Amino acid sequence: MMSRAVRLLLVVLWLVLGLALILVPWLDIWEANYFLYTYPALALVLKNAFLRGAVSGLGFMDVMMSLEAFRRRTTTVATHL
Repeated sequence: MMSRAVRLLLVVLWLVLGLALILVPWLDIWEANYFLYTYPALALVLKNAFLRGAVSGLGFMDVMMSLEAFRRRTTTVATHL
């Protein structure tokens, strides 16, 4: 059984990761990175609004799952046979 502190730490980590996935594709960090300067053909794919929306959608799903994990309180039931 996971302790509450570890569970809370994981939920906060998932929440921060989800928020980063939502925001980063729309910031300047996304367009100014090493890979775009090294591989110019990759810029056509990474600057596509549909890809940015897909990454933001994954971030939104991650935020929803972390909030659900925070809301859900699991209890263990011990059964003796």
